Amino acid sequence: MRFQIRRAINNIYSALSLSDGKLYTARIKGKVLRTDEAEYNPVAVGDIAIGEPYSSDEALISSIEPRHSSFRRWNVKKEMNQTIAANQDMTVIVASPLSPPFRPRFLDRAIACSSGADILIVMNKADQGECPGIGLYQSIGFRTVSVSSETGEGIEELRQILTGRTSAFVGQSGVGKSTLINTLLGTELRTGEISEKYNRGRHTTNHALFIEKEDLRIIDTPGVREIEVPFEDRSLLVDAFPEFQLRTHCRFDGCLHDGDAGCAVPEAVDMGLIDEDRYESYLRILHAIGDRKPQYLRTRRK
Repeated sequence: MRFQIRRAINNIYSALSLSDGKLYTARIKGKVLRTDEAEYNPVAVGDIAIGEPYSSDEALISSIEPRHSSFRRWNVKKEMNQTIAANQDMTVIVASPLSPPFRPRFLDRAIACSSGADILIVMNKADQGECPGIGLYQSIGFRTVSVSSETGEGIEELRQILTGRTSAFVGQSGVGKSTLINTLLGTELRTGEISEKYNRGRHTTNHALFIEKEDLRIIDTPGVREIEVPFEDRSLLVDAFPEFQLRTHCRFDGCLHDGDAGCAVPEAVDMGLIDEDRYESYLRILHAIGDRKPQYLRTRRK
């Protein structure tokens, strides 16, 4: 039987049967799921799982189907990748201009954590004022929209973009992600206030959740303060920085764009063709990946 994972909490899953629409509480059969790579919590919201019921409302998961997209992060404590959402058509990265303040380097990392899905950058809390920093991402080619749950600005435009698609919402704590989803869907997800001392959000969503209403399908994910990119092959990072490929041509294939001989990116930065801060962001991520402990030295922990 095929199931769609709708909620994931501590290796216990809400799984919707794609045969009859019944919701089951599911666990992994044998507690270990065979996968191509070691991964923390290998079943994610949005996954299509294969399994069998063993009671009227409980089921065991034996495998998951290949994902066509995912939003993954590096779990620093466990030293392995963790998939937060799977099989989304669009990754919606929610940011805010002032409270909490716009953080372009967080945005760069979030873009790099998404694979196989379109990227939409949503500047929430537009009533706080404009965010000049978002213009850079528009010039690179990322789709953006400004919205406000307070005034209703941009809500209908966003709803039209999302209609008929499965979208994973991600973002820093406090950017108003849950409030925005409540506005779009008419739901009542728990929301929190901004910490006045640090101008940071308090966590209100503590697990991923698939929410569906009419033609809107949204995966709400927990807000985070920091995020690390998941992959270990550093050459994959360039996919999140499309301006490097559009505006340069390095001498050697597979160039990591870190300024080695034959790399054209530093010159493009000097000429103003590539934003200096974006390049600095890229280098920080690249070096962080390179500084990780080699896989063979890691202790696999659950």
